[in-house]
Amino acid sequence: MKRIIDVNLNRATEALRVLEEISRFILNNEKISSELKNLRHELFMAFNFQYADLLKSRNTEEDVGREMYNSSVRNDIIDVHKANFKRLQQALRSLSEYSQAENMDISVLEKTRYESYTLEKKMFEELSQKFKKKRLENRNLYLVTDRSGFNNQDDFLNAIAASLKGGVEIVQLREKTANAKEIIEIGKKVRDLCAVYDALFIINDRIDIALALEADGVHLGQDDIDVKTARNILGNDVIIGLSTHAPEQAQKSINSEADYIGIGPVYTTPTKPGRKSTGLEYVKWASENIKMPWFAIGGIDTETVSEVVKAGASRIAVVRAIINAKNPEAVSQKFLEYLTRIAN
Repeated sequence: MKRIIDVNLNRATEALRVLEEISRFILNNEKISSELKNLRHELFMAFNFQYADLLKSRNTEEDVGREMYNSSVRNDIIDVHKANFKRLQQALRSLSEYSQAENMDISVLEKTRYESYTLEKKMFEELSQKFKKKRLENRNLYLVTDRSGFNNQDDFLNAIAASLKGGVEIVQLREKTANAKEIIEIGKKVRDLCAVYDALFIINDRIDIALALEADGVHLGQDDIDVKTARNILGNDVIIGLSTHAPEQAQKSINSEADYIGIGPVYTTPTKPGRKSTGLEYVKWASENIKMPWFAIGGIDTETVSEVVKAGASRIAVVRAIINAKNPEAVSQKFLEYLTRIAN
């Protein structure tokens, strides 16, 4: 059993060292860094009297698990944070079980494990807040879904998959008539597709469903729940978008807790029946006055995108031109290539 204790002690202290570096060098949080350092020191000292025995039990050369590499990918610092807290907690649980079988005092192990749960939450909140803007960075092509033109769910999901393959970087599931059960059912499938292509998954209007699906964010309209209330419910790590239709609404959003805004509808669109288009003037105004991320939206297609970009848009949100296209992948590629060419 000492071999098992040795390997899990190494896992736990290695994970604590990684987390300490995140807190120290990325979050610049002296308090959490100190707490993690103390946990690492206490954990090491709890087994220090067995140091020689643990080294004797170590047999790296004959370990059958040496070639069992972890194939999971760390896409960002939040993934590193999650993986190492789970590694720490799993190792501590194993240490508790096997140390107890060796008649050792496990109070330090239990204390460390429970403290790790609190620190995990604190660090995640700080990291999410710090890197939320980075999650929106360089994401320029946003698909807002519309299921009305599809005969069945499979065709709808295939269109989303094709658009993601073509380069769509954010997908908003917009369901105005479906009930909550139906939205959650289809939302799980859209969320999983987004995960495959590393796209952000946003829910339109429904913060309850965004919470249930653990979506990356929610998009609100001017007549929906206010951004501050949504933030209080969803927390700091969830992205909140807000539709705006005039400069005064955009100006107001700057001081709200929204992470991005929609600018439009640029052109008349059946998606927003009865709403007057804002025209390219609003896009031009936004390009000169809005520093936060914003997406031009409303009736944009492959024919009109050039004039929208010329008016100052670097990010666009598209509905029918992608989702109802015969080849959503090719159309998405065309949009993305155009945006990339303009950006460069």
